Amino acid sequence: MIEAEIADSYSIVRGPADAGLVILCDHARNVFPPGYGTLGLAADQLKRHIAYDIGAEAVTRKLAAMLQAPAIHTHYSRLLIDPNRGADDPTLIMRLSDGAIVPGNRHLTADERDKRIALYWQPYRAAIDRVLDQCIATGVVPAVLSIHSFTESWKGVPRPWHVGVLWDRDGRFPVPLLDAFYAEHDLIVGDNEPYKGCLEGDTMWTHCSMRGLAHALIEVRQDLIRDETGQEAWATRIARIVAKLMTDDDVAAPLRHIERRN
Repeated sequence: MIEAEIADSYSIVRGPADAGLVILCDHARNVFPPGYGTLGLAADQLKRHIAYDIGAEAVTRKLAAMLQAPAIHTHYSRLLIDPNRGADDPTLIMRLSDGAIVPGNRHLTADERDKRIALYWQPYRAAIDRVLDQCIATGVVPAVLSIHSFTESWKGVPRPWHVGVLWDRDGRFPVPLLDAFYAEHDLIVGDNEPYKGCLEGDTMWTHCSMRGLAHALIEVRQDLIRDETGQEAWATRIARIVAKLMTDDDVAAPLRHIERRN
């Protein structure tokens, strides 16, 4: 059993280590540690997507309960430091995000950058590795599902997709997920939309691609999960789809091994 844990920068949601699935949420919250205030931003800016993935934490926690799987999510805003970026990524700590200047990041020193990595980035990444190691030790190799959300428009252009599945080269999990979403018949589904799923150094690349674990990232449009009703509906839909895939031998069997990289 993966036990519940509440650390400073992340939480682990309790679930069976042999569930065959681990759920991640990189951009769960829009708050900051003591001493950082709001990084100089007005309160209304923290309600925007620049600060967190709206609705993603609630969907993640509901999925963990419905699927009886462990989950890990962050505590602090992506504006403090982005857990879904590599430590050497220039967008790890944003000075400007979708038109908003982040005053607390404008004159970031190397020491402050290193401090944020050590306190608010590395512990979450280490927790993911620790949970995955515990799961693999049971003999049941887990697939990894990452939950994100995206804005309904970008630079004034509406985004038509209700949901997107992001992935790189490993199609074991994302291709069946895409097929299942298409089969719902009431969704506009994005295949690597609205973003591409191949960012070197990101969470999925580091903890899944580099380890040979089957994985997929789901993006849900934010207007669909802004409130509890939408969060419940989408968690129920995703849980139904994932549960069916996990019991389909043709899908589940490839998820249960580690793909060796050359």
